[in-house]
Amino acid sequence: MDNFAAIDFETANSHRESVCSVGVVIVKDGRVSDSLYELIRPVPNYYCNWATDIHGLTYDDTADAAPFPVVWQKIAPVIEGLPLVAHNSSFDENCLRSVFEHYGMLYPDYEFYCTCRLARRLFPELPDHCLNTVAQRIGFDLQSHHHALADAEACAEIARVIFKIIV
Repeated sequence: MDNFAAIDFETANSHRESVCSVGVVIVKDGRVSDSLYELIRPVPNYYCNWATDIHGLTYDDTADAAPFPVVWQKIAPVIEGLPLVAHNSSFDENCLRSVFEHYGMLYPDYEFYCTCRLARRLFPELPDHCLNTVAQRIGFDLQSHHHALADAEACAEIARVIFKIIV
């Protein structure tokens, strides 16, 4: 698969609709062609300490950010017609479905692929199949793990490697 969009969400709290940032990397003809990073004002609009400890974002970072529907208007045309790839895709797909539902938006039938599941099959020798472990295995230097764009970039590179192997 040479054309896809790698996507990663970070959340402010345990509610899946509380997306507070999104990173998207577009791969066309097997090469990264575009990327996008946006902060999002989450709903509900509060941050748990454990979430901030993971990704570093706080209420102040997103207090003036646009809500999800405004951000998604920028993203939807960029990913139109592309399958979505995420590491542990069930999390990202659940976030996307939850925030669409929260805002009463019609959910498109996005096709998701999971690099974590694929990595488990292709790299069973790894001690775990976390994004940073798989990124290291393929030689990608993930500098800012849990920054949505950095994670989407790592996911895109993992997918490019894996899709070459499984074809």
